[in-house]
Amino acid sequence: MAHHKSALKRIRQDARIRLRNRYYKKSARTAIAKLRAMTDSKDAATFLPKVISMIDKIAKRNTWHNNKASNLKSKLMKHVASLA
Repeated sequence: MAHHKSALKRIRQDARIRLRNRYYKKSARTAIAKLRAMTDSKDAATFLPKVISMIDKIAKRNTWHNNKASNLKSKLMKHVASLA
């Protein structure tokens, strides 16, 4: 158990941040799966920038590593290009 007021506050903050990170990560994973399941190139091309934006925001907040975000974006762009 925490012995300081600041440690208790840090525990509360960490719990809030953890929930927020889980929400953003889950939303991004769902969007990525949705994009990978698309077969129409026009729909995929319009949806791709939204997914890339989500990935960039997650990487900016250090929830995902920058290299993971880059790899994901690269694979998704290849997928959308292969549909065309």
